Amino acid sequence: MTRTDRGGALLLLRHGQSVSNAADAFTGWSDVPLSELGVAQAGGAATVLRDLGVRPTCVHTSLLRRSISTAEIVTDALGRGWVPVHRSWRLNERHYGALTGRDKKAVAAEVDAASFRAWRRSWAAAPPPMTDPAAALMYADERYTGLAPEVRPHTESLADVWARMLPYWSDVLFPELLAGETPLLVGHGNTLRAFVMFLEGLGPVEVERLDIPTAVPMRYRLDRRGNPIVDPGGRYLDPAGADERVRTGPTRNT
Repeated sequence: MTRTDRGGALLLLRHGQSVSNAADAFTGWSDVPLSELGVAQAGGAATVLRDLGVRPTCVHTSLLRRSISTAEIVTDALGRGWVPVHRSWRLNERHYGALTGRDKKAVAAEVDAASFRAWRRSWAAAPPPMTDPAAALMYADERYTGLAPEVRPHTESLADVWARMLPYWSDVLFPELLAGETPLLVGHGNTLRAFVMFLEGLGPVEVERLDIPTAVPMRYRLDRRGNPIVDPGGRYLDPAGADERVRTGPTRNT
């Protein structure tokens, strides 16, 4: 039996509620903090992991503080603040282009319902792009100065998110799993939709219906080819909490 078979697993966790989630705004690559509820949700995720005896051996986050803060709360609560941490723009939330920072209800009032839904939920549709001046301001941030201009998005579809996260999977996460590690990826609603779509082989119609609730840990045990091993408990380590959060929100992928 390989070390991976004995214990290695991929842990996925959407960050806790952010202040933009609470305000029902498109967030994307804008850098906003957790809300008070989001901080509490991150602590709750740590409790679920601790009670089940699940311990990450390394952590991966985006470059956005709602992801970073959630990861820090979880690892500190687990007494795992010493494990290696890796951060990457490839794990950032989907870039919402010209919608970034805008109130969703205001946008919905300006466009037809089909376009609004496609921008939010579909596989292939991307929102209108961010203007060049707005993008220049965003990418002047020090965390992105080393990012090549050709990979700096002005907007993204879910398919674009899929394309940018796949190298991180193949080059970083999957080798860790093969080595028997238990990586914790603290991501965002759309990056995790892309990961779940990839891992479970979902199609564009299925992923349109997929919601990832805030701060409910997921676990995937994978074979050495990267295929999920059937888990009778499903993807969520707190299924009741996941169902409740999807019903009551906020499950908005921003």
